[in-house]
Amino acid sequence: MEKTELYADTVAAVPPPATAPTAEPTASDAALPDAAPAAGARRLLWHLGEMALAMLAGMLLLDSLWDAAGAVSGLAGALRRPDVAALVMATNMTVGMTVWMRYRAHHWRGVGEMAAAMYVPFLLLIVPFRAGLIDAEALLLGGHLLMVPAMVLVAVRHRHEAPAPVRRNRVVVALAHRWPAGLALLLTVDMWVDPSVLSPWTMLVLPGGYLVIGMARRTLGGRGVLATQLVGLAVWAALILVAATAGGRTADWLVAIGWLTHAGWDVVHHRNRRVVPRGYAEFCLVLDVAVAAVMVLAILSTDA
Repeated sequence: MEKTELYADTVAAVPPPATAPTAEPTASDAALPDAAPAAGARRLLWHLGEMALAMLAGMLLLDSLWDAAGAVSGLAGALRRPDVAALVMATNMTVGMTVWMRYRAHHWRGVGEMAAAMYVPFLLLIVPFRAGLIDAEALLLGGHLLMVPAMVLVAVRHRHEAPAPVRRNRVVVALAHRWPAGLALLLTVDMWVDPSVLSPWTMLVLPGGYLVIGMARRTLGGRGVLATQLVGLAVWAALILVAATAGGRTADWLVAIGWLTHAGWDVVHHRNRRVVPRGYAEFCLVLDVAVAAVMVLAILSTDA
């Protein structure tokens, strides 16, 4: 009996274990937004941006091929008809979009629906165009305006789709990693078909792009960085003034040399990564060399 009473007294003397306090939501916790919807929206916008760039690349690359094919086959006039030109444009955009979507492991059903988003708006508007109810400008503008919500609907429909199994060739992967260079080459396709010499004032774009991007990225604050960019701007501005004053063949050679010289500027920035992203420097390097080569070709062909 004594042992029982002693045990009861001991148990009663031990304080009960403290319960863990319930965490009350703070003001900062309540203010935190749900990250999942924001991440999903960013992925959707990124996907749509990729599609837009792929469609642009398809148009830049294939448009010149259509012109060449039309000239050889005698169908250049037919290809210039507004309704035919609209379908050709939709085809060019679809080819570029398809290549990129398959590279990004999208399923064929999504690719097919996105292709329909390219074609259906124009096909719908061709009917009133043929009936004389709308003109060519309304056909092209309306087709593009209807295409945007159609693309968004397809992207939203397939936003949670698992990647498709795609086997990528090593060469294709290597080329994809060099997309800035590929984009620069695509931008010069039309110039190779009809080479010409650019205006001296176009050289303002060369140092101006670095200054604008550097200010936007806030990468001009290092030691001597801003001064170097301003010196480059002064050099190309002086070259522009000399070319504009000289005129004629001298101006043509100065413009070609100015674009080619800027390629060295691109190499330096590609290596040090200080002002612009490496992708932009790579893009500018290929673009500058290609544009300079086109202008040299135009000068030599004119002299001949």
